[in-house]
Amino acid sequence: MANARLPFATSVFSVDVDRVAPHCNPVTCVISGIRGAVSVSGGGEQVTGDIVLIRPGIEHQVRCEGGINAMYLDGLSWPDGARLAERLAGDIGDLALDALFQGMDAQDELRRRLARGLPPLPQHLATVIEDLASDPMSRMTQVELADRLQMERTKALRLFKAATGQTFRKFKQWSGLRHAARLIASGDLVRTAAMDGGFADTAHLTRTFRLSFGLTPSEAIAGLAKAAPRSSRLVA
Repeated sequence: MANARLPFATSVFSVDVDRVAPHCNPVTCVISGIRGAVSVSGGGEQVTGDIVLIRPGIEHQVRCEGGINAMYLDGLSWPDGARLAERLAGDIGDLALDALFQGMDAQDELRRRLARGLPPLPQHLATVIEDLASDPMSRMTQVELADRLQMERTKALRLFKAATGQTFRKFKQWSGLRHAARLIASGDLVRTAAMDGGFADTAHLTRTFRLSFGLTPSEAIAGLAKAAPRSSRLVA
């Protein structure tokens, strides 16, 4: 399975759509259907189940009659050659449902189960990750990263990717996108979310949003509105 270490963010939302266009989620995702099973297909694979874990970085589409609940777990890295997706059942399936609906304790336990007990991050790297995640407008450069980690730039970038599962640039973009998605879910204008998330303009956010989630911001807003009476939320 995957490797994970804290501190990392978890984002959860519900959206009432029947399908999600082909996309590559930037981080590990766990999805469940609001009113039925979900089906994930891509890379010659198809996985259907009540709860499905999706590996990042592989283009796939989702069919989900009745809408989906989705949980994005930062900081989970995957070995090369891992499957696109897998059904979660039994105890870990129950834990994933608890993580989707009952909050941080279950999310932390799910991370531990997926991480297979890897040791915690060095404090100086954990602090860098916290700073980047909390401030999507951060202009931290590779040179500053290397300085804060007190190592040569290339080694610092390798350490960062090994710890987060993402390159330094991709992690910063994902932090901004997660922040923008949270603002959109809370009712902010897309242009405001784009600015606050550190994107060049609304078009840049829309393009990145669709490539990462398989929905445009307007499609997500419409789906969130329909899902609101049941369980719509986005938390990080």
